[in-house]
This record gives sequence, structure tokens and C-alpha cells, in this order.
Amino acid sequence: MLSMRVLTAVIGIPIAVYIINYGFWLFAATIIILALIAWHEFFKMMQAKAINIQYSSGLIGIILATACAWLGNAQELVMVMLAVVLFTLAQTIFSHEKFGVTEAAFTILGTMYISLPFAHLLLLRFTEQADYIHTAVGDLSAGAVYLWLAFIGTWASDTLAYFVGSLFGRHKLCPAISPGKTVEGAAGGLLGSIGGVVFWGWLCGLPLMHMAFLGALIGIAAPIGDLTESVLKRFTGVKDSGNILPGHGGILDRFDAIMFSAPVVYYYLKTFIIA
Repeated sequence: MLSMRVLTAVIGIPIAVYIINYGFWLFAATIIILALIAWHEFFKMMQAKAINIQYSSGLIGIILATACAWLGNAQELVMVMLAVVLFTLAQTIFSHEKFGVTEAAFTILGTMYISLPFAHLLLLRFTEQADYIHTAVGDLSAGAVYLWLAFIGTWASDTLAYFVGSLFGRHKLCPAISPGKTVEGAAGGLLGSIGGVVFWGWLCGLPLMHMAFLGALIGIAAPIGDLTESVLKRFTGVKDSGNILPGHGGILDRFDAIMFSAPVVYYYLKTFIIA
């Protein structure tokens, strides 16, 4: 299993680097496809719990929401989300015999849970896309630099949490949700996120005080995203959301943390740095 995880990472990381740095439309298409796969995984998880959510409305909602984040604006994104909510609730009237409040609630939950975070990956990547930042690894578009803050902070948090937790973990963090996570691991993940974001910020000439604070926020948001998906998996009784990534599980398994950290990075930058 470990060798398969490493092989997937060795193949996937160079591809991810190219798509994030130079992909533009390819990046947008990749994110939309990943979001749709995540929706399919969510649908299958709910089926395991005998909850028959409305597949088509979630699918259409996710396509439109991510497309708005790429090509549209925030007002159109809100309109799409409102349409999903109203249409789904209306189905409890027109299809009340097989589609009730529970199905509607989980359809809306899944659509929001997947579409909005993936939309923010697009919003973050295409922020100030005409501007370029001189970095130690070459000139990169501002959006790519900002998106790497989210990915590097999340990966550093996950990596340090694993190693520190394995070596020094004694006190369980959330034993009822994820028995393997420890307080010591969470502390290590927090330090790892701060260190990773500060280092990337230094390479890119970004203000280091902001980077330290942003790293701390990512170090809090990322494990919450991880634990949130753990709650969903425990609720539905599945081990992994899918098996599309050998050794890593499904898209939700791999992106659960970044789904929480990317919006944090986006709004922090919009509030304190880009403005």
C-alpha cells in the first residue's frame, strides 16, 4: 500500500505542478472534472446509507458553479446555488413519494460541500491572472503563487502531523471520529503548515508576517476538512470515498483538507494582501 501511495505521488506531483503553473484552461477543466468525480463519490456514499439524493441536480449545480468561478462572477455563483436549493426543495413537492426532506437536505449539502470549495480553487488560481510574481523558481502568475500557498500549507500540515503523531502522539484528538489523530500530531501539523507557507512566501517575496498567520489558519482549517470527511465516512459506513487514486482512495479522500484551506487562503489574501 505504501509503495502504491508513493508511486501515485511520484506520477501525480509533476503533472499537478505543470497544470497549476501553466494549465490555465486545462487547470479549470481538471478542477471541474475532479469536482464531478467527488460528487459521484458523495452520491455512492449516500447510497451506502440508503439515502437517494438527486444525482442530476447536483451534477448540473456543480458544473454551473465551477464554471461561474472560472468565467463568471460571484453574483452568478450565488444565483446557481440558490437555484439548486429551490429546485431541490421543489422536488419534495413534485416527487414527494420517493424524494423527501432527508434526500433534499443531503442533496443540497453535497452540492454545496463540493461545488463551493472547488469553485474557490478556481477563484484562487485565476486571481490577478494577468500579474506575474518573480520567484526563486521563476516567474509565475500571481494566481499560481497564491494557489501554491494553499497546497503547500495543506501538504506540510498533513505530512508533519503524520510524522509527529507517529513518533510522539499520546493524546487522542478526536477518538470517536478519527482514532489515529493525536493532539501532538495536530500541533506538528500546525507548525509544518506555518513553516511551509512562510518558506514559500519567502521564495516569492510575500510579506512573511502575513504568511505566518496564514500558515496558522491553514494548519487549523486543513485538519478540520480532513475530520469533516471522516465524519461523512463514519456516517455512511464506508472506508474510502473511492478508489480512483491507488493508495490514496478517492478524490474526497485526497482533497478533503484543501477544500477547507483554499477558501481560507482566498479570503485572507483578498482581505489583507491583494486589497
